[in-house]
Amino acid sequence: MFDALADRLQDTFTRLRGHGRLSEAQVDAALREVRLALLEADVNFRVVKDFVARIRERAVGEEVTKSLTPAQQVIKIVHEELIQTLGGANVPLARSPRPPTVVLMAGLQGSGKTTSAAKLGRLLAGKGRKPLLVACDLQRPAAVKQLKVLGEQAKLPVFAPYDGSGQGDPVQVALAARAEAERTGRDLVIVDTAGRLAVDAEMMAQAAAIKDAVAADEVLLVVDAMTGQDAVNTALAFQEGVDVTGVVLSKLDGDARGGAALSITSVTGRPIKFAATGEKLADFDAFHPDRLAGRILGMGDMLTLIERAEQTVDREQAAVMERKLREASFTLEDFLDQLQQVKKMGPLSQVLGMLPGVGRQLKDVEVDDREIARVEAIVRSMTPAERRDPKILNGSRRARIARGSGTTTQQVNALVKQFNDMRKMMKQLSGLNPKQLRRMGLGR
Repeated sequence: MFDALADRLQDTFTRLRGHGRLSEAQVDAALREVRLALLEADVNFRVVKDFVARIRERAVGEEVTKSLTPAQQVIKIVHEELIQTLGGANVPLARSPRPPTVVLMAGLQGSGKTTSAAKLGRLLAGKGRKPLLVACDLQRPAAVKQLKVLGEQAKLPVFAPYDGSGQGDPVQVALAARAEAERTGRDLVIVDTAGRLAVDAEMMAQAAAIKDAVAADEVLLVVDAMTGQDAVNTALAFQEGVDVTGVVLSKLDGDARGGAALSITSVTGRPIKFAATGEKLADFDAFHPDRLAGRILGMGDMLTLIERAEQTVDREQAAVMERKLREASFTLEDFLDQLQQVKKMGPLSQVLGMLPGVGRQLKDVEVDDREIARVEAIVRSMTPAERRDPKILNGSRRARIARGSGTTTQQVNALVKQFNDMRKMMKQLSGLNPKQLRRMGLGR
């Protein structure tokens, strides 16, 4: 989403790095570029004005003029102020001292509200919570059915006494759901409320009535990050109508300019608590301002990458792989297992984009996830013996593998060569002592 903004900001800072000392005029010129980049990204103009003013106040002071690397100091200031603009720090979900905690999901129709309810439930279930999804969107046709399907996919129970399409009282459904959660030991109730195509009094009144009836601990507003300033205006309207406690940004993986994410906390005073980064139920995380700021400025997001790895990688399998790599006994079968682990972490371009400095280098490179599928097909077309010992792959075997995987013999040859080269490298590394590995930056 932030590619264009990131490019503009990083180009500006690259030019700054060419100067040993920065004059006030040079700082002002850089800040003009920053201001234009933010406005083009559809960031609220008042937010931009305050953001640039804060940076300038710090950038022309002693903090920068006395620094040995003034350009780096300016980047540091921009990074810190960007974090502040995005909310400062992650704000966790409130937790009721007397379970269940009730979370109300509000938002316009089409914002991703129902999907976000299921994603939130799945995320928190993975952290040991016991969510109950509640279908209180009784207006939109198929809304109840959609929540039931998502609940089944997320392996979460759904409380839905009515099929919707105008039937049933959503306030009574919410009250009954809370009682059901207490009876069944569910410690979290996530209520999916009705939305409209535009903000209206009836929708607000219904959401406020549900909130008051069940004494909701959180009212999370789901806003479509693709809608820019409209998302900010929607947030202000909901804040006035139902006193929103936090924001969920949906569709943060889209190709919009990202102005909503950079404006909404400053304008509303409410933190972004969660963000959806893809269509799958797993593509949903707590929102961390420092991590997003780092990605925008090309610093990567190693913490999120590590968290994803911890969630998806089998620790015992990882230990076995480490030993095999150390002993240079890694096979194509092991290689296939590692590909499966990488796929679980998300699209390859997204994973690589979290590595510091890599995102920009890959800007003009097409990172195709189909390449992983092609490699998988080649390896799966081999016999177990061929995977364990690629040396037996003669011409006829390679031709058979190419036919079976829908690839060419050249592609099979390329994969085998890359694998053999990797094995040679691992064999060489296995013969080095820890001191030599440390010198190469590969050991501890």
